[in-house]
Amino acid sequence: MNFSNVTGETLTLSTASHSGKFKPSVAAAIVIANMIGTGVFTSLGFQLLEIQSGFVLMMLWAVGGVSALCGALCYAELGAALPRSGGEYNFLTQIYHPMAGFISGWVSATVGFAAPTALAALTFGSYFSSAFPQLSPLWLATGLLVFLTAIHCTSHASSGGLQSFLTALKLLLIVGFSVLALSMVKTPQPIIFTPIKGDGALLLGGSFAVSLIFVNYAYSGWNAATYISSELEQPKKHLPAILITSTVLVALCYILLNYVFLYTAPVDAMAGKVEVGYIAARYAFGETGANVMGVLLALLLTSTVSAMIVACPRVLHAIGQDFPAFRELGVVNADGIPARAILLQCGVTLLFLWTSSFESILIFSGATMALNTFFAVLGVFVLRWTRPEIERPYKTWLYPLPPILFLGITGWTLVYTVAQRPVEALMSAGIIISGGLFYLASVRLGSRR
Repeated sequence: MNFSNVTGETLTLSTASHSGKFKPSVAAAIVIANMIGTGVFTSLGFQLLEIQSGFVLMMLWAVGGVSALCGALCYAELGAALPRSGGEYNFLTQIYHPMAGFISGWVSATVGFAAPTALAALTFGSYFSSAFPQLSPLWLATGLLVFLTAIHCTSHASSGGLQSFLTALKLLLIVGFSVLALSMVKTPQPIIFTPIKGDGALLLGGSFAVSLIFVNYAYSGWNAATYISSELEQPKKHLPAILITSTVLVALCYILLNYVFLYTAPVDAMAGKVEVGYIAARYAFGETGANVMGVLLALLLTSTVSAMIVACPRVLHAIGQDFPAFRELGVVNADGIPARAILLQCGVTLLFLWTSSFESILIFSGATMALNTFFAVLGVFVLRWTRPEIERPYKTWLYPLPPILFLGITGWTLVYTVAQRPVEALMSAGIIISGGLFYLASVRLGSRR
């Protein structure tokens, strides 16, 4: 049976049991929360080791925002034309081959989401325990994962309501922190945000490209709404606006936050440090204010963990619908929630959390996921060539410029990743090969539906 028949069958089976859907506002909250996580509060310290120009640093986050927006414009076309949950798993399966989709889903389920989710949960525990030293960061992280998983296994109303609340709280905290820090800092730092001599060489140099890897990691998550397309109200209508609006909003937040960090705290104090948000808060508000900020940052990260728990299991659910070997993951509860897939993803995340093995995996997971998005965006060209007749409720604005820009920026960072991190590149190749082997084993266990 070809994939179009498979898609029709599984969508019919899924929607028949659904008594609820995610509202567009919930999908937007999932995108925003997925994007705004640990990256923006940790990346600047690493960037300052090589780049200390205020203008170039701002350009880093602007270029990253342009790249993410170009990707969102392309995914808006793909998501509206191929509206099924699963993100890149769905796109690569329908555009290229089921093996390509399975490998993409394998990468997402193993390192793409589980490791970053574990890191975000542990960062939550670390920030929270900084104010309450008697509490264990590891147990705080574990409790957060279990609590959020339990909520997201219930219904679309409970899951969506919690996510919307946490994301609104996150945006409020970011704006509040920025306004208070800018108004309360006594002596702004002497950093120049306009172009100066030497900035041109920095913009075209290897340091900028390597730093852009960290920025792209911070922006990852702009595609999160495509993971829940089948559970979204009128995806063909709402998905483009959700992806584009959410990405623009996050880009503005990122530029604002990094401006605040550089405005309030000395470069030397942040260079090479992970906790740049805490450092900036200390210079703006003093020690007491910094401790309060630590708790607020912990609360901010809960929405990130929550959004990842929502998004990734939909990949496992789609795989369960398509492959008999994983059919248990395709089961949904009375409200259409893939609870079994959510529980399995929680188990994998807890494994990373308690073994700490996710630390080394995080280095290459960003590059591996970037490869996923690279081929998905390339699929805009492929799909227009191979299936020109397919209905496209939305077409990429300014086509072909957005996909060309995205592929150029992403390809540039991937080349530098291979050159600068050959070991991690080999690890990425290993996880891709293992996904291919699991696909072949799955096909052997039973023909696809």
